[in-house]
Amino acid sequence: MKQAFVTGAVAVTLVAASFAVQAGPAEDLAAFQAHYKKQFPDINQADFKDGAYALDPTLKAQWEEMESSFPPYEPDIDAGKKIWETPFKNGKTYADCMGDVKSVRGKYPYYDAEKNTVVTMVGALDACKKTNDGEGFVNKEGKPFLNKGAVAQLSAYVAMEGRGGKINLATPEGKGLEWYEKGKNFFYAKRGQLNMSCADCHVYNAGKMIRADLLSPAMGHVTHWPTYRSADGEITTLHNRFMGCNTMVRANNFKAEGDEYKALEYFMTYMSNGQEWNGPGSRK
Repeated sequence: MKQAFVTGAVAVTLVAASFAVQAGPAEDLAAFQAHYKKQFPDINQADFKDGAYALDPTLKAQWEEMESSFPPYEPDIDAGKKIWETPFKNGKTYADCMGDVKSVRGKYPYYDAEKNTVVTMVGALDACKKTNDGEGFVNKEGKPFLNKGAVAQLSAYVAMEGRGGKINLATPEGKGLEWYEKGKNFFYAKRGQLNMSCADCHVYNAGKMIRADLLSPAMGHVTHWPTYRSADGEITTLHNRFMGCNTMVRANNFKAEGDEYKALEYFMTYMSNGQEWNGPGSRK
């Protein structure tokens, strides 16, 4: 039987016990991954890329059956491949600014010192389109649309071509460390009317039930995006999930590919160093 969701003073105790103040990102990473090894001693470290399915053999078997028979994101991969190969207005393609599609997934996110920003895969794809097509990904109203639709489909194709590579994000330093700290603060900060943080669900309560859902560990969270979520009925980006979580705790939201979510992605990717890229994914 799964344990109940931990709240209040118990969670505070767990915070103090599990995560003392660390000297820097490398020490944070060691403590973060050691936490999950201790919390789930019977789980192979490499299996955290499978999210909550790594924690429940029955759920994992069902999920693997769906993945092997008819993964719901297959049409999105085909659509994304077409987008990748279709020339822009100037005759170039994504390969001209992104390089070999098989190498793309593993390059992102990274800190760009010249522009003092974190560059994500979705952001890079959008920038490539802007440069060569005159505009980025937009919705019917002409506003930036970077959490669903065509950019998610394109990301699905790129992710599939990059499956199997390992996350190996360099240890943040210099001004990149400021972005890391911003993402770390976002991850642990309480927000919204429910006064909850990312860590409340995915560190302190990973493996426990919240209503009918098994909470997944934060380590490995970034590996399987973009993801077709049954609850959404479509494939969406990692930042769309960030937006959904903020909505669920009744907090003010931020735009996809805004600084807040780019920093969060940067921090969470570093915390998943060593995990395997296995997107696109499918989840409830």
